[in-house]
Amino acid sequence: MEVAQKTYICCYWKTSRMKEFLTRSLTGLIFVTLLIASVYYSQPAIFTVFTVFGLLCMYEFSKLIYLKGVIQYFILLVVLSVFVFWKQLQPEVKLEEATLILLVFSMFVSLFLIRDLFSKKIIPQTEFKKYLLVTFYMSSSFAFLLLIPNATDNYEPYIILGSFILVWVNDSFAYLTGKNFGKQKLFSRISPKKTVEGFLGGVFFSCIASYFIFKFTETLSFTSWLILAIIISSIGTIGDLIQSKFKRQANVKDSGSIMPGHGGIFDRLDSMLFSAPFIYLFLKILHYVS
Repeated sequence: MEVAQKTYICCYWKTSRMKEFLTRSLTGLIFVTLLIASVYYSQPAIFTVFTVFGLLCMYEFSKLIYLKGVIQYFILLVVLSVFVFWKQLQPEVKLEEATLILLVFSMFVSLFLIRDLFSKKIIPQTEFKKYLLVTFYMSSSFAFLLLIPNATDNYEPYIILGSFILVWVNDSFAYLTGKNFGKQKLFSRISPKKTVEGFLGGVFFSCIASYFIFKFTETLSFTSWLILAIIISSIGTIGDLIQSKFKRQANVKDSGSIMPGHGGIFDRLDSMLFSAPFIYLFLKILHYVS
């Protein structure tokens, strides 16, 4: 009787694991297909998809920081309208200075988030800080995410696609390396499963992936893609840790449940969102010096 019970439990566990794997794979495939298709189809398509992603992320982020109301959604739409949509509809209108000001404020907020990551205090604490994060963390990140393909003044879909590939490679190999070789905890107070070995593995394989992206895209030089790999792997990991702190404060495992097996949209975009202003800055510097 005991043997039969153990066999039943073992089979049930394997079935559950397989079901979870298939669900995770299917939702991940849908997400990746939607993203790639929008990038290749046209600029309006990627604007539409990422605006929807932005609204969903804003909803999930609002729950994490206990921010009610609808003002944050209007802030997102205004930022995207001014710095992305209007700029594309009226290319003769130059918003370089305004975009750089937005970039400076976004980076300052990012630096404060990094500082708060090492602090034991809860972030954010006031309504003012919440709206600062809504504007210069969430909304501006989506704006720069949509500006990245146009950072060189020509629409280059391979740049944004290559950046996402680097994020996926980093996340996948950080997990695999950490699971098999991880010993030293990276930031146990916030994310107990992340290890130094996993982080280094993610960076290493992202650097390898940057070479293949360079060979297949023919957009940026190999050196540029290599630097982007390091930026995305390191800063993206910080962004993941910051999001983990928000979730830990809210006492939730995932930011949402719209993607079965993955959590929320914010869970899938956290690394890329935090990296977006830094990627955009690097591309603009590269464009000006070339």
